[in-house]
Amino acid sequence: MLAIKLQRIGKKHRPSYRVVVAEKRSKMAAPPVEDLGSYSPFTKSIVVDKTRALYWIEKGARPTATVHNLLVRSGAISGPKRAISIKKKQSTEAPATAPAGQVASSE
Repeated sequence: MLAIKLQRIGKKHRPSYRVVVAEKRSKMAAPPVEDLGSYSPFTKSIVVDKTRALYWIEKGARPTATVHNLLVRSGAISGPKRAISIKKKQSTEAPATAPAGQVASSE
């Protein structure tokens, strides 16, 4: 399945992204099927070939939530923006306090 997603380029701590059509499960270093444009998070500038983006969406490529929101903001597609959930890493440490009803012993 094809997806329209972001491919990170740029230096350390200065990311910029390419908007590309690539296989959904491909590595980001793999060559994309087609390059549709670019996005710079520092200047918030979006450059996307709207006709090619619509072509790939018609062919069945699904944009990720972030790319969908960028396409809506640039005016390439219409509709509401999608909610993006950010997953936080879970702590693997044991809790510092004893469970309720038990007394922590210090021997």
